[in-house]
Amino acid sequence: MSTPKSFIIAKREYLSRVRTPAFWISTVALPLLMAAMMVLPSLFASRAKGALHLAVVDSTGKVAPRLDQELKGAKKPGGPQVDFAVEVLPPQQDATAQRAALDRRVLDDQLDAWLWITPQGIEQNKLEYHGRTTSNILTLDVLERVLTRVVREQRLAGKGYDPKEIDKLVANVDLDRLRVTKEGGKADLGIGEIGLAVGLFVILYMTIMIYGQMIMQGVLEEKSSRIVEVVASSAKPTELMAGKMLGVCGAALTQIAIWLVCAAVFAGTPLLRLIFTLPQGWVMPVLSLPLMLHFVAFFLLGFTFYASFYALIGAAFNNAQEAQQLASIAVLFVVFPWMVFMPVINDPSSSLAVVTSLIPVFTPMIMMLRIAIRMPPMWQVALGYLFTLLADLGMIWICARVYRVGILMYGKKPTLQELWRWARYA
Repeated sequence: MSTPKSFIIAKREYLSRVRTPAFWISTVALPLLMAAMMVLPSLFASRAKGALHLAVVDSTGKVAPRLDQELKGAKKPGGPQVDFAVEVLPPQQDATAQRAALDRRVLDDQLDAWLWITPQGIEQNKLEYHGRTTSNILTLDVLERVLTRVVREQRLAGKGYDPKEIDKLVANVDLDRLRVTKEGGKADLGIGEIGLAVGLFVILYMTIMIYGQMIMQGVLEEKSSRIVEVVASSAKPTELMAGKMLGVCGAALTQIAIWLVCAAVFAGTPLLRLIFTLPQGWVMPVLSLPLMLHFVAFFLLGFTFYASFYALIGAAFNNAQEAQQLASIAVLFVVFPWMVFMPVINDPSSSLAVVTSLIPVFTPMIMMLRIAIRMPPMWQVALGYLFTLLADLGMIWICARVYRVGILMYGKKPTLQELWRWARYA
């Protein structure tokens, strides 16, 4: 029995992509880039070190000594380690001359900065800081935090209160967060769980858009080079379209499978922690089989819709410049999920999350995000699948009819009315 022509075309499309260096480079580079964007900022912040040579002029005579003591080894949890060298200076009668002298020392690199403390400044909660630069926000954050604590202690002591007892009374309460499941309470994964949801969301978005646009580019290239005329002589336009979509989809699934297997290996073993220490609050989430199946299913549904749309555009127009204007419509559809991204993470059961996850053009990304955060009711998931499947069938029907006419059409750029006429009468 002969092999269907669409599968022969799909094999050619698949092999022409997975055999390229760009495919394997992107397979390795994309997850590394995403991991770097999510993990490295907090990792670097926790490992960052700074130094500040600070002169302090304290006319109260009470804040500077205590500040000097507190700044030694001051470190914000999860933040940078700053080495402070504090130089406590007595106030002089000529304050203007002393301030000018301190400025000159800063300009001569003898000091990094100086701090001016007065009773009036403490009363107004506003003290002067002059430095060579004010862009060292991590260092200044540590300084402000310690200075605030020291000033608060002085105020409490001045009113006859014990600062240590007050600190105990007003200490923050940490929530020991447990997620309620059918198996019982489970420790909250915190940032790690959010990182997994974000990662799946971004990968789904990028693969749908990148591989969908590959369909359009491939059709435009074949059409502009007239190769499609040769292929169309031995295969029907619908077979050509189906083969191209199957081949590109297979390449995308190969890449996704590699990512999911690697992610499962890293998440299920201490391998990641052996490579480097994760930032505080990071716990590796579990990449379960149902979650991976939902991810693949929503990719297939999303890819089918957007790839059909892009195939329609590629067949209807003659070059990328003509097609770009209509192709930008798809970009508008995938920008919206980014706009509701944080509200959905914060409350995946809100009306906004439920409604948008049931709109077919948004379902693959938003429903996947909800599933990764907290599994929605099964009727909502089922409706999401059903509505998206129906939208895919409608888009395939329209695309096939436009593709059949447009693939061999050259010359004038078609209008939207002409595209609709092709879809109706083809």
